[in-house]
Amino acid sequence: MTPLKASVNCDLGEGFSIYKIADDEALMKQISLCNIACGFHASDFTIMNETVKLAKDNGVLVGAHPSLPDRQGFGRREMLMEPNELISCFVYQVGALCGFLRMHGLVLNHIKPHGAIYGQTARSAELARAAVSVCKIFSTSSHQVAFIGLAGTAHQAAAEELSVRFIPEWFADLEYNRSGQLLITQVHTPVKHEVVHERVKRLLERHEISTNENSYLPLGQDVDEVTICCHSDTPDSIGIAQLVKSLVDESNQLAGYSM
Repeated sequence: MTPLKASVNCDLGEGFSIYKIADDEALMKQISLCNIACGFHASDFTIMNETVKLAKDNGVLVGAHPSLPDRQGFGRREMLMEPNELISCFVYQVGALCGFLRMHGLVLNHIKPHGAIYGQTARSAELARAAVSVCKIFSTSSHQVAFIGLAGTAHQAAAEELSVRFIPEWFADLEYNRSGQLLITQVHTPVKHEVVHERVKRLLERHEISTNENSYLPLGQDVDEVTICCHSDTPDSIGIAQLVKSLVDESNQLAGYSM
């Protein structure tokens, strides 16, 4: 089996005012894609600007990380939202980030929903189409905005239906149940490095997802690439990101993938 072509991504810019979630500068050095909070679960205009500049300085591709309007719950509490309402919710946030991207001479690489709405759009075809359609709004004839989501879910189906580039994602620091559903928690608990190591190696080499019941599931059909997320608010996020990057770099190099 051919190893997956992999990259590392992280959700960044998730502080507010003088409050910071993580060491974004250190994390930015371990990744190739970043998903920047757009103000509804975290961030503000100063942090958004600083995070975009940090990504530019480190050569990291920038994506938008829009959320449900739930700053108190850090965007990790579900709420009812109609598809058209979700489109407006996302356009509002992505548009703000694109202003800072333009200011720094960058373009939007992708959109990745945050927290609860990530799970809701993975399960609902209507919500997934709404979220993915925002990629087309911010795409141009010369530059297509991708969508990051879960393989084998409504995310992938909507992206294929709307002809939007889909980047499958897997989470190094979260668990999956035996049905393959990502278990999104409001507070992320510590994960041992040996657990992350085993999970990542199995994913890259066997295309398998480890579940919370010590079983394994296929990542998805016709999936030959993956971006691995390391959350900035998981304890020891920098150590985890460093470990994942080392495993990804080794796998890509052995497989002959360009870095």
